[in-house]
Amino acid sequence: MKQNVWLLPALVAASALALFAACLLGSTPMSPERVLAAFFGGGDAGDRLVIWQIRLPRALAAYMVGASLGISGAALQGLLRNPLAEPGVLGVSASASLAATFSLYYGLVALSPWILPLSAILGALAATGLITLAAIRTRSVVTLILIGVGLSSFAGAAMSLLMNLAPNPFSLADMINWMLGSVANRSFREIGLAAPFILVGAVILLASRRGLSALTLGEEAASGVGLNLRAQRILTVLGAGLATGGSVALAGAIGFVGIVAPHVIRPFVGHDPARSLVPSAMFAGLILVLADIGVRIIPTSNELKLGVVAALIGAPAFVWIAIRRRSSND
Repeated sequence: MKQNVWLLPALVAASALALFAACLLGSTPMSPERVLAAFFGGGDAGDRLVIWQIRLPRALAAYMVGASLGISGAALQGLLRNPLAEPGVLGVSASASLAATFSLYYGLVALSPWILPLSAILGALAATGLITLAAIRTRSVVTLILIGVGLSSFAGAAMSLLMNLAPNPFSLADMINWMLGSVANRSFREIGLAAPFILVGAVILLASRRGLSALTLGEEAASGVGLNLRAQRILTVLGAGLATGGSVALAGAIGFVGIVAPHVIRPFVGHDPARSLVPSAMFAGLILVLADIGVRIIPTSNELKLGVVAALIGAPAFVWIAIRRRSSND
């Protein structure tokens, strides 16, 4: 089954419309004419400030985070041949969040605004290095998953300990806000810091995508046709770790998107993991942009967190997908 020719053009168009809508909508809606004028350097100075300093960076951050989680989830599901696999399954997301929480607990963020995202990236890289070593030493995918689950559980317990020992309510609030995930008040400078990690991770995953197609035949058959299983695991884990670390550094912990997006896309690409990478990235980015629009326009006394809204959308969608999958198998 070939990939639908309309899939990528439709996702490109929908993504562009969603990003434009994110610039239109907010606490004070703007007309398309005002937004277009601000884009091209015209119009009111206040409009240019709102678009270029607030709404556009926030929308791009949401799209980048979704794309990194979507491509990582699709790659890990192909590698592990497990529909429940996503960036959090290897403990990378939790480790990145733990490192960020550590910097908040000890007040290191007061030294520089870059400490928080850098801590998250370093935490993700540490976890990625550990999982990569495990991928080198073990031949079992199940063992790799178990190591990831153990790492994630340890990081979660350590974060709970830090929150339990928080020295004051302000530190605790900062930790909780990071755990809930958000792209509010993100700037192009923060995007620029996370973008290289996301880009390098995505390039690694795309460069090794052919091996994911071979793995659909099973590990023995894939090895028989010349696939280096160890190299495939290392590249996929490394690419997913870098992309996920960049996303956590930019937005904190965001769940479910990396599971749901590949599930929705897979039937349109003939269930080929290699062809699902780019569409899954674009669809996950689209989901998070729309979710963040909802965060901004839903009338609440305190703005909802993107990670909360993503989970509220993603969890029911995942249950529905699982039910449909069970029905089709029956």
